[in-house]
Amino acid sequence: MTGLVGLRRAATTSAESVVAAPAGLVVTGVFYLMVTSILAGLWSAAAAATGGEIVGYSAAALVWYIATSEASVITIPVRLIEDAGDDVGSGRVDVELLRPVSLLWLRVAREAGAVAPRIGVCAVIGVVFASLVAGPAPSGGALALTALALPLAALTNVVAQHAFAGASFWIRDAKGAWFLYQKLVFVLGGMLIPLEVLPGWLETVAKVLPFMAMAYVPARLASGHVEPELIALQAGWLVAISVGAAWVFAAGERRLIGSGS
Repeated sequence: MTGLVGLRRAATTSAESVVAAPAGLVVTGVFYLMVTSILAGLWSAAAAATGGEIVGYSAAALVWYIATSEASVITIPVRLIEDAGDDVGSGRVDVELLRPVSLLWLRVAREAGAVAPRIGVCAVIGVVFASLVAGPAPSGGALALTALALPLAALTNVVAQHAFAGASFWIRDAKGAWFLYQKLVFVLGGMLIPLEVLPGWLETVAKVLPFMAMAYVPARLASGHVEPELIALQAGWLVAISVGAAWVFAAGERRLIGSGS
C-alpha cells in the first residue's frame, strides 16, 4: 500500500509541476497544432487528389486520425529513452534504488503524471481543430472509445520507452535505442500514416507489433471506426510491455547492485 501511495504522489506531483508552468503547456499546444495542421493538410490534399478517399479513410477521417495520432506521441518527451538511459548509465538512479518503491514504476509514475495535463491540452485543441477543419467526429461512439485509448496509448509508450532505456544497465548509452524506437513508433506505430497505407506484408507486421498501440489504435478509433477490440489489444500490449520492462529493470538493478556501481 505504501508503494502505491508513493507512486500516486509522484504522479500527482509531476502533474502539478506541469500545470504550475503554463508556458510549457502553451509551447506543447502550439507545437502540436503546427504539426497537426501541416500533416492534416497534406493528407487532406492527398485524399482530394485520389477521389476523396485513401485506403478507406475520407479526407475528414484523416484529419481526425492525424489530430489523434499526434496527440498520443507529441505529449511525451522526445528524448525520454535517452534521458532515462543516461540516468541509469551514469549511476544517478542509485539514490532512487533506496526508496521503498520500484525504480521502474516510480519513474513511469512521474512521466505519466507529467504527460496527463499535456495530453489533456492537446486533446482539447485537437477536437476543436478537427471539428473546424473537417466537421464533427465521424462517429460519436468511436470518439468515446478514443477518450479511453488515448491515455492508454501514452502510458504504453512511456512504459515501452523505459523498457528500451533499461538497456543502459548493460550498454551505458541509450542513444541508439532512442533513435530506433522513435522511427518504429513514427511509421510502424501509425503516428505519421495509417497502417493501411503500408504495403500489405508490412501492414500485417505492423499490426502485430506493440507500436501500433501507441498511436494507431486511438487514431483509428477517432477516424470513425468503432472497433472496441482495439482497446483490448492495446491493454494486452500494455500488460505485456509492463512485464517486459519490469524484467529488464529487475535484472539491471541486480547487475548494478552486484557491480557495486
